[in-house]
Amino acid sequence: MIKAVFFYLFAILSVSSGAMVIIARNPVHAVLFLILAFFNGAGLFILLGAEFLAMLLIIVYVGAVAVLFLFVVMMLDVDFAELKAGFIKNAPVGALIGGVVLIELAALFLVYGFDLGVAGNVQTAMPSTGSGIDNTTALGRVIYTKYVYFFQASGLILLVAMIGAIVLTLRHKEGVKRQSVAAQVARSPKTAIEVVEVAPGNTILPSTEGQN
Repeated sequence: MIKAVFFYLFAILSVSSGAMVIIARNPVHAVLFLILAFFNGAGLFILLGAEFLAMLLIIVYVGAVAVLFLFVVMMLDVDFAELKAGFIKNAPVGALIGGVVLIELAALFLVYGFDLGVAGNVQTAMPSTGSGIDNTTALGRVIYTKYVYFFQASGLILLVAMIGAIVLTLRHKEGVKRQSVAAQVARSPKTAIEVVEVAPGNTILPSTEGQN
């Protein structure tokens, strides 16, 4: 009974916060609602016995992705008026697609009901009762044995995506003085030191030769 109460609580909060992500006018509030949706999703994972996925959802998505979104929204000068104009322009097409999906879901539930018969075919990483193996250990055994190549391939894809994002966002501005490690290493006493004889009463003017 208590488990069912928490399930409906987390489910209602997840759906409500997900809707507020779209409805909220302030982008900062939308990101905060997104974080709330992640927390409620983590609660649903805990009810399913997948505590590792729950902690992963909080650490990765809330601790990194959502906070990154929040800082990007707060720090970048985003023209939200232009974004809203594009949303209004494409709203009829989105409403049409959403209506078609809603009709398909309604037809699916009218034909099959809420029991689709797939619960028995779902494979889970939960160990059997009394085996002494927790969910994290069982999940690690599945990932690093049966799906090890897929796991490594996903890591390579993320690495390539990270390098591509860095390359695309790297912009060199003209007129900005940068450090040249090769030029610093190649310096010699002849280029680094200049001996000037100064007559009494005169001053030394700074030399601009050899500066990068």
